[in-house]
Amino acid sequence: MTTKNIGIVGSKAGMSRIFTVDGRSIPVTVIEASPNRITQIKTNETDGYTAVQVTAGTKRAALVNKPLSGHYAKAKVEAGRGLWEFRIEDKDAGSFEVGAEIKADIFTVGLLVDVAGITK
Repeated sequence: MTTKNIGIVGSKAGMSRIFTVDGRSIPVTVIEASPNRITQIKTNETDGYTAVQVTAGTKRAALVNKPLSGHYAKAKVEAGRGLWEFRIEDKDAGSFEVGAEIKADIFTVGLLVDVAGITK
């Protein structure tokens, strides 16, 4: 059984490098991780699975269609550039609330993370 964890949505800001003590250069990707706002909490009873739905960034109100505008208004959050879901365990669903923010401070130093991207 795999553990399901919460994450954040970010965008690539560029590349940089880190130098080790022995002088080696390690290329790193810089990710801009703006706060993610929780728009919906999906539960097993209503949706058949448990997940946290988030949005990130901002989008002009004129570019948001009526159904999505209503979805954001119900959650009382500003419209974002998209909607993403993170599957979570059933027992963890109570620790999140709609309208709250998830920031990069959920990660600790040395924590291994999985990164997924879209190639254009």
